[in-house]
Amino acid sequence: MPGPEFCPRPRRIRRGAALTLVFASVLATAAATDGLPRDDEKTPRPLAARAAAATVDRDDVARAAAEAMADGKSGTKAAEDVVSRSGDRWGAVYDKSEYEEFEQALDGEYTGVGLGARRAADGRVEVARVQPGGPADKAGIRAGDRLRTVGGIDVDKRPVTEVVALLRGGNRTSVVLGLERAGRRWSETLLRTTLTTEAVTVRNLADGAVMIKVASFTKGSGMQVRNAVRAAPAGAGVLLDLRGNAGGLVAEAVTAASAFLDGGLVATYDIRGEQRALYAAAGGNTERPVVALVDGGTMSAAELVTGALQDRGRAITVGSRTFGKGSVQMPSRLPDGSVAELTVGHYRTPAGHSVDGRGITPDLVAGKGAEKRAQTVLSGLGGGS
Repeated sequence: MPGPEFCPRPRRIRRGAALTLVFASVLATAAATDGLPRDDEKTPRPLAARAAAATVDRDDVARAAAEAMADGKSGTKAAEDVVSRSGDRWGAVYDKSEYEEFEQALDGEYTGVGLGARRAADGRVEVARVQPGGPADKAGIRAGDRLRTVGGIDVDKRPVTEVVALLRGGNRTSVVLGLERAGRRWSETLLRTTLTTEAVTVRNLADGAVMIKVASFTKGSGMQVRNAVRAAPAGAGVLLDLRGNAGGLVAEAVTAASAFLDGGLVATYDIRGEQRALYAAAGGNTERPVVALVDGGTMSAAELVTGALQDRGRAITVGSRTFGKGSVQMPSRLPDGSVAELTVGHYRTPAGHSVDGRGITPDLVAGKGAEKRAQTVLSGLGGGS
């Protein structure tokens, strides 16, 4: 299920990169610096690494953008054309304003109306959740309401990612939603605003265990997970819910994994042919029973956490196969201020398993009722009262 309005604009959705919902394209090298690599880095990439990445070189993209600008054309559009022809499944080009929104989202903020969307069992689009205090909440919109139109556009046959993108827009701009509840149809005009996301939520389960839901790995989310684990009652097990988590900052994912590990390997990855590794911080809780809930929406940095906990025997994983996005993107600033993100490598789990294109198969495969199964497993591990 997509989260709040974090995906690119509709014109970007035609490309495979949009499947990442923005977060999945954050590069792994941010783990070392908690930020993006320098745009002026000129280290040449070995041919072997270029072949493995199967992408266009960033210099080619920059050259195409510069030549288009010299001819009075759009550099961003020219860069998009090069990337779309390159075969880079995760390559993407964002104009300056879009990339600013991207970075804002990684800070835990987004501009929208405060609701998420999902595809209902009957195929129609409905409101998945409403953010407390947001424009949708103040208008009385509830989870489960049918979302018929956004800005006058019928959304029934559109991908949910595109529906969510339509909810986006500039701060203080308005959008009209067509809604339906129990046969009653009505419209609401909402004013978009900047909202803070709830990346991590914690609730106590009936059996004494603690459920930690991580919706995305935005800045600060990793420490929120660590604090939640530390604050849990003595002996309480943890149900780590990573379902629908499209990824985010790998630095935050490593911090989250560190909550359950006492140092050691989290993942390895290559970038420009150079092998690197990500390590957990020391001092994590290695005694609490842990069950990780995953599904097909568990992507990128969330798969990194899943693989680390599974391979190191720190958690039993329950749910369905994860998405399979284990590639590393390098962002590069183009002459017109837009940003191209190109695949430069891939990461592997501690046991050396590649995630990209394969995903992670949970220890216990479960579809409907996965959460209940996970709680049963956690109780069996001694994680409940």
